[in-house]
Amino acid sequence: MKRIVFPEINHPYVQEAIKLAKQKFPDFEAIGADNLEHACAAVKAGVADSMIAGIDYTSRDVILAARDIIGIKNPRQLEKPTFSASFIFTKEDKATPLGQSVFILGDAAACKHPSFDQLYDITLQTYETATKYFKYLDNNSTDSALNNFLTPRIAMLSFSTLGSGGRDETISLSQAVVEKVRETHPEIIIDGEMQLDAAINPRVGEKKAPNSPVAGHANVLIVPDLNSGNILYKAMEQFGNFTA
Repeated sequence: MKRIVFPEINHPYVQEAIKLAKQKFPDFEAIGADNLEHACAAVKAGVADSMIAGIDYTSRDVILAARDIIGIKNPRQLEKPTFSASFIFTKEDKATPLGQSVFILGDAAACKHPSFDQLYDITLQTYETATKYFKYLDNNSTDSALNNFLTPRIAMLSFSTLGSGGRDETISLSQAVVEKVRETHPEIIIDGEMQLDAAINPRVGEKKAPNSPVAGHANVLIVPDLNSGNILYKAMEQFGNFTA
């Protein structure tokens, strides 16, 4: 049974969402909380598996409460562990094996100007989110086309593709993260730096980065900073008709 706590459980939108969720997931249980802090405490204590909030509370409220009460995973034992946010974007697309386009974006909400260590952690955290979500979508399928479609492929986004933009601090940072991830996690498919069109458009990817294992087929997008992440998030919603 999955238990989700809602600090805004009495809101009519939340009630409708819970009703729909129970139709699809019979073992789903909704738990109420008096406020955001109590909801986070329920997750921290293991009373709930996760929390959903954000109708009346701002993104900042939710992020800070989760960071301060639930806490941050810190596998590398850093003095200041990285806190990031991953976003899932979907849109109906009958041309794909899944029947929809799916992208995972990180970080578009928390880390304003990531350092090397932070961008490295953001990449791994977003990859972990993608792996878990794609595994859920895959549902133990034996369809090779679907399995390939749901294999995480990470593109480090930039205004440049594999050095085409010359010298820039963000380019060097992205390239360094790619090298580090390949060194520490050779099973991860990653490349960059890379422009968005080269990352997701097969025709452009083949032209700009013909030998890349990612170009044209990226489904995990890592942005260099919060400015670009938030802009891309809104553009995908407003121009691309994606659901976040």
